[in-house]
Amino acid sequence: MSPNGVEARFVGLSSPTAPMASHGANPCQGLYWTPAGRAPNVALIATHYNVDFAEHYLAPRFAAAGFGFLGWNTRFRGAEDLFILEHALIDIGVGVRWLREEAGVDTVVILGNSGGGSLMGAYQAEASAPTLAAGMPGPAQEALAQLPKADLYISLNAHKGRPEVLTDWMDASVVDERDPTLTDPSLNPFNPDNGPPYPAAFITRYRAAQRARNQRITDWAKAELARVNAAGVPDILFPLYRTWGDLRCMDPAIDPSERPTPGCYRGHPAQANRTFGIGRSNSLKTWLSMWSLETSKCQGEPQLAKIAVPSLVVQSTADMGVFPSDARAIFAALASRDKHIELVPGAHYFEDSEANRLAVVELMVNWLRAKL
Repeated sequence: MSPNGVEARFVGLSSPTAPMASHGANPCQGLYWTPAGRAPNVALIATHYNVDFAEHYLAPRFAAAGFGFLGWNTRFRGAEDLFILEHALIDIGVGVRWLREEAGVDTVVILGNSGGGSLMGAYQAEASAPTLAAGMPGPAQEALAQLPKADLYISLNAHKGRPEVLTDWMDASVVDERDPTLTDPSLNPFNPDNGPPYPAAFITRYRAAQRARNQRITDWAKAELARVNAAGVPDILFPLYRTWGDLRCMDPAIDPSERPTPGCYRGHPAQANRTFGIGRSNSLKTWLSMWSLETSKCQGEPQLAKIAVPSLVVQSTADMGVFPSDARAIFAALASRDKHIELVPGAHYFEDSEANRLAVVELMVNWLRAKL
């Protein structure tokens, strides 16, 4: 329920690399939340790789505090299997430019929430120090070279990066990507002979096997893309199984926090791991753009190292998918000399408590006001 005195306006815009669809929908869409009857000069923008952030749970609360909040979606909302980073950044740039040129905003604040943390970090990094434009043709090259920068950066319960979170969550025991029933018992995290608690040697071997699994898929994707391209096929889709295998979801002694264990965002990890998870479907190009440890530009550390604006990192202590070490790694990687980190009570989206939601909004609002 939205607080009294708050209004939301639909915003639909075309992109330099994606026009309005023939049926009338714009590729870039969202809701702009503001105090009723007011045009704030400070606004936040939040975007995710594929989750619809138009009605973001924080949007009306920031508006009630006097800020604008653009819950913004790129062309890839609900279409993660087709994601390409360069075009997502261009679409985010459309939203940032709209805030400055149409909404009259003087100060734009990046809010990188959940999976959107690394995406928004990549946006600010590319706007600050462009590296992708030269590899793109025509309008994409021009748009990437002219992304408007934001003025402040907030990381909220954010994963370190898209390849990192998938690899951390991968079930390392998979032996055949085409058959989710086949696993190596000696690496199966749900085999009670292995833990929990998990011995240090098992954790080390498991983490190495997770990285190896990511690399095997990358090697296959590169070779398969070359093969189908040679036959005149631009891309294909493929499934991904068993991606709820993070040992931290079973063993609370690894990366200690107040999270309930065993548990993940989908319930008990042993059951969730048999269902569909993140990255469940990909094109070959999407895998290489988003998930691959070798080729993806959606990794956190290289992008955060380019962000020099004042930054705030907030992490909830009962989050079942982002952990204290993730927040500390983000904080350490940020280039800003003016940065602050806070660990606060609550679940991933603070869905466990309205009091926790209000408290984290107050924390961020106070930080913003101190920076303005």
